[in-house]
Parts: sequence; structure tokens; C-alpha cells
Amino acid sequence: MSSQVVVVGSGYAGAGAVKAFEDEVGEGEADLTWISEHDYHLVLHEVHRAIRNPAVEDKITIPVDEIKSPESDFVQGRVVDVDTDERVVETDDGTTVDYDYLLLAVGSTTAFFGIEGLKENAHQLKGLDDAKAIHEDVREAAADATRSDPAQVIVGGAGLSGIQTAGEIAEYRDKHRAPLDIKLVEGLDEVFPGNDPQIQGALRQRLEDADIDILTGDFISEADEDAVYLGGGEDEEPEELGYDVLIWTGGITGQPELEHVEVDKDDRSNRVHAGSDFATSDDRVFAIGDTALVEQGEDDVAPPTAQAAWQAAEVAGANLARAARGAPLRSWTHEDKGTVISVGEEAVAHDVMGMPIKTFGGKPAKLLKKAIATRWIAKVSSASRGVSAFGDM
Repeated sequence: MSSQVVVVGSGYAGAGAVKAFEDEVGEGEADLTWISEHDYHLVLHEVHRAIRNPAVEDKITIPVDEIKSPESDFVQGRVVDVDTDERVVETDDGTTVDYDYLLLAVGSTTAFFGIEGLKENAHQLKGLDDAKAIHEDVREAAADATRSDPAQVIVGGAGLSGIQTAGEIAEYRDKHRAPLDIKLVEGLDEVFPGNDPQIQGALRQRLEDADIDILTGDFISEADEDAVYLGGGEDEEPEELGYDVLIWTGGITGQPELEHVEVDKDDRSNRVHAGSDFATSDDRVFAIGDTALVEQGEDDVAPPTAQAAWQAAEVAGANLARAARGAPLRSWTHEDKGTVISVGEEAVAHDVMGMPIKTFGGKPAKLLKKAIATRWIAKVSSASRGVSAFGDM
């Protein structure tokens, strides 16, 4: 009897691993069941485009049937339990799926770091529905005929997601001549914190050119339904910033359904510890992408980026097939090929492999950003779908 392999999640890691597994597995070696809450793969690093224009939905979602082979099964549902003793996955509608080998690729959820009122009052940007909800609230706030002042939009967190979110809202404002003031709030001292000052400066310039106010150096300490509060402490009152729309992009943590899965996890983030071959403390369970802390040498783990997930998926999918046939597993090492970030219709590229200039913008960066998305879509679906999506990326 062939082995039963289950992949959970349809993000970059899950979709890529499914493709790689199907390419690697031999006839009769293993059967694949793919489980996901959604029946599509979302090109997540372009989901901010739907904040400006929800009509791009068709370009950034790929039906699972375009990705998997007809021989692989698909089960739509959110996983709520994994019994590692019985080797059974259960979904929210009570469906159970047995496995011999399991790959957890359920991504991450937004970390609110215990900030009072933030989770209850802020949008997040982890999926298509989030982007469409942000669009609708921004549209309604800007269209409010009873107000005489611009609507206030606050984006918390000036990492990649926060920068791209603020940029899309600015493009919406300019396209529709919408009365919006946009503030990007970052607790650390610079946008895109922890990165090269050269790209930080280039991004700051484009954000300022887009008329986005940048507030750095004070963390959001509290939020309610009308305002966020910056800083504050024993000897000072926090600064109050009123808002009409609040979006939080300040960090990630593990999905709640992983809490009771019997594999070693990080106590703080609930993300699964995995080796460079994606194996966990349970030899039948693998983990990849934002779900996992994938070892990359002593005291180092792979970054939680789309680029890392794309690279890792090829090896993880192949390792599922290898495990099913009893072959040795391959190790994976992340190779940073550079960073490309959009600010509305502008983009900044940095440290891109093969490029002679360290940091650049303009048309070359914009085309590179489009090409990256197009290449991924073509890889998991088809060249024609990739080409069709190019103009909207």
C-alpha cells in the first residue's frame, strides 16, 4: 500500500511543496491529500494591491485545481487538530484525514504583542478578505459627506507589509482624489527596521514623496475605537492619534491550531522548530514557511519571507517523496537573492543578485517587482496566467 502524504496550507510553502512533491514522487510510492481553508493559492506578497483595487482578486488568486495534478486529492477546510499519535488531521467540519507523513504549511497570524485594544480595533493584512475590508473602510471614510477634514488612516508597523499597505492607500487617495491623511507608525527609529540604511533611506524618500507621514521612535502602547496612543510611561502621557481606519502589520506569530500539536515549538511565538530538512521532533511531521523556525546553522533560522518559502518548498516537497520511499532527506540553505518593495506604483530594489547597483528604484525596480510575481504565478500555474497578471502586479 502506498504512503499517505498530507500537505496543510495553500500559501507559497504549501503550493510550492505540492508541485515539488508531484514532480519527485514515483508511481505508486505515495498518494497526496492537500488540505486548505481556501480553494485557491493567494499571491500574498501582492495582496496589498487589492486595497487599492479589489478587482485584482482574479490575478492574485490561483485555483488549487490549476496547481495540483488530478491524481492528488484536495480537502477544503481549516485544520483544527492534529493527532500525532493516531496520525490524523481534523478540519473544522469534522472531516478527518489519515497520514503517514504530514507537512505543516499553515503560515502565520498577526502578532499583537499584548497591546491593549489593538486586536479588537485594527485591521490586519493576512489574506484577501483583509485587503478588501481595508479597501471598503478607507472608501467609506473618505466618502463621509458629514466631515470637513480629511479621514485619518494609521498603519502600524513600517516593515514590508506596512510600507506596501501605506503605499497602496496613497495610490487610492491620489487616483480618487480622496480626502485622506496617511500616517505610518513605527516604534523603532527607522522604516524597514534592521535593514541596510541605504534601502531604508530610499524607502523613506518614496513614502514622503507619496505624502505619507512617517512617525518613528514611539511604539503604539494602546488602542481604542477612536485613537491609538504612542509611548507614555510613568512620567509622561502618551501621544493620542485619532483615526478613522487602523491597520496593524507589526509582526507574526504561529497559528492557534498549532498550540496542541505534539511537536517542539517556540514557547513565545508558537512556531514549530524544524531542521534544515524540515523534519520536526516527530519523524512523521515536517514544517515549512512562516509556520516553522527552520534551522540555518547555529542560532539562526530562515527568514519568514515569500522568497524563503519559495526556495524551501522545492526541497520540502521532494523530502516528502523521499520520506515515503525511505530515502535520505536533503538539507536546505536559504539564499538571499535580494529585496524588492513597492510603494504604490513605485518600487525599491536592494542587493538583488546579479545587479551591479546595490539599491535602485525607477522603472527597473518596478519591472523587477512585476517579474518576480509573474514568475511565481507561471511556476505554480501557467505562463499564460503569469503574463495576464503582469500589468496588475
